[in-house]
Amino acid sequence: MPSRIRVSALAAVALAVWGNPASSQTMTESLASAYSTNPQLNVARAQLRAVDEDIAIARSQNRPLVQASISYLTSATQVYGARAVRGYTSNNQVEFALQLQQPIFQGFQVRNTIRQAESSVQAQRADLQVTEQDILLNSAVAFLDVILYRQIVNLRRNDVEFLGEQVRAARDRFEVGEGTRTDVSQAEARRAESQSLLNASEANYEAARATYQRQTNLVANNLRDNFNVERLLPKDLAAALNTGQQGHPAIMASLFNVDVNIFNVAALEGQFLPSLSATASASSTVDTVGLADRTDDARFGLNLTIPLYQRGQVSAQVRQAKENLGAARIQVDLNRNIVRQSVATSWSAYQASVRSIFDAQTGVFSAQLALEGVIEEQRVGQRTTLDVLDSQRDLISAQITLVQAQRDKDAAAFQLLSNVGRLNVASLGINVDNYRPEEHTDAVRNKWYGAKTPDGR
Repeated sequence: MPSRIRVSALAAVALAVWGNPASSQTMTESLASAYSTNPQLNVARAQLRAVDEDIAIARSQNRPLVQASISYLTSATQVYGARAVRGYTSNNQVEFALQLQQPIFQGFQVRNTIRQAESSVQAQRADLQVTEQDILLNSAVAFLDVILYRQIVNLRRNDVEFLGEQVRAARDRFEVGEGTRTDVSQAEARRAESQSLLNASEANYEAARATYQRQTNLVANNLRDNFNVERLLPKDLAAALNTGQQGHPAIMASLFNVDVNIFNVAALEGQFLPSLSATASASSTVDTVGLADRTDDARFGLNLTIPLYQRGQVSAQVRQAKENLGAARIQVDLNRNIVRQSVATSWSAYQASVRSIFDAQTGVFSAQLALEGVIEEQRVGQRTTLDVLDSQRDLISAQITLVQAQRDKDAAAFQLLSNVGRLNVASLGINVDNYRPEEHTDAVRNKWYGAKTPDGR
């Protein structure tokens, strides 16, 4: 009897932890699908493409403005007075005009605006990397949660089955006079409690599957974790802190935002400087009444504008921009502190979870031996049914603690990798088409005309 219980219990734990590998989905497949299909990530990419157009908008301020116009004028005149002057005349005129205006110097505003737009794109790219990290982290955690709750469901089912056997055994002993009604009631109550916990576990499992599908656009089908994230972690806390400070995308985004504000200040200060532009126009006016009279006109000129007093508006805008620049520089320090704290916290959580696994494994082994001993002692009358039920509860609790610790370790590893800024498809080695935002930027940066987007919309 004890050997059979030990083998069945260990087999149950193995099934709960590993599951059936046939027709399974892996962690890498799930992360690849999340990277390719997650709507939140696609929204962030679309927002970045919209920011790319700011470069083209800024560069357009250096290009000529060309306009054509056609005007038609009709007039009628009735003169009253002496016979010699009175009468009626009419006139119809058509005018064709072409105008060109070319900026020459605008106080370095365009140059600084272009640099501001370029920095803004870089900042938005870093924000996209933050979003990518969040999506991959949420997808990995959702994957681990599905496995965790599947394991818990399997353990709870085994518990219900074991307690069902205890109920039948208690009834058999009661019928032959070797047990009491109390033993039967205790076993039935414990089985009912276990069934309730199984129902709650199944609900948690379905909720985890729904979260996983939302993150990855995949239906959870016997997930199998084949990914060793621990190999990607820094070797120690000092290395983790250094990696986070050097390359975390949130820090990089704040640094680029400083550049955005620097060039914004320079562009606004350019409004204090003179501006020079060239204008050229050509027109042709045709009188359509009587003999067609045509008048052609061509003009070229330079327009120099020297600002003298701007009502204090530009000065206020410059001061405001300088305050925003100061806030952006403070934000860099704030983000560095946040990353430093997050790395230290996640490193401690990961180390604690690693130690917890060993303790949980010891707990499962000890609880298994205790259950076998209690069952054997019950057979010879030294233990009661309640002792067996309590030992079974301890074993199930220890097994759930173990699978929870294993899940927490992997989740903490992914969290640590995210906090140091290395949770991306390149670092993970996921075989998926990498989104290259620079391709769209290069496609629109020097575009002179055309309302279609690079993808044909």
